[in-house]
Amino acid sequence: MRTTFRQQLDSLQADLGDMCAVAGDAVERATQGLLDADAEVAREVTRDIDRLRHLHHGVERSALGILARQAPVAGDLRTVVTALHVAADADRMGGLAAHVAKVSLRRHPESAVPGELRARFEEMGSTAVGLARRCHHILTTGDCSQAQRVWSEDRVMETMHRELFVAVTSPGWAHGAMVASDVVLLGRFYGRFADHADEIARRMVFQSSGEAPEREHAV
Repeated sequence: MRTTFRQQLDSLQADLGDMCAVAGDAVERATQGLLDADAEVAREVTRDIDRLRHLHHGVERSALGILARQAPVAGDLRTVVTALHVAADADRMGGLAAHVAKVSLRRHPESAVPGELRARFEEMGSTAVGLARRCHHILTTGDCSQAQRVWSEDRVMETMHRELFVAVTSPGWAHGAMVASDVVLLGRFYGRFADHADEIARRMVFQSSGEAPEREHAV
């Protein structure tokens, strides 16, 4: 019975890792569609979201089944409850990638990103993908040493988001209010993606240690 219980917990962690991997694929595709004004690639994000939602429902069913049948306590209970929160964060990461794709599709065949901001959004996209992959590593290996990197990269994303405000409010901005609105909104989507990755890393540190890490980097 105990062996089966451990297998259920391991399967739960694997599914959570898969969710982060899919969220990373979704934001990578969404960024490509955004930067290249590629509607076909942007639409592919829908398939990632469908898979992510399927995984999310599976995690919820498994976690609630474990709670009902196994009545876990202490660290095992913390693992199951953490899984429910992590699944919600990973699902939201996918939803934010979908929002990026929707902006891209709405502006197609034009690009939603002015040429002078392309490099900034390339960096935000690659940072988001890296965050998802670090979360995948933490979840599938139990190695929380990557958590500090996640928090550090979340700070980087916050800085890049603020820089977008500076760009669209500068006297030299020549693209109008609608483009400025899209740029700020897109920056917000990437920023929130990073925030959810930050939360996943924090939840996993709590699961491992039983202590919530301090938010020393908060601004």
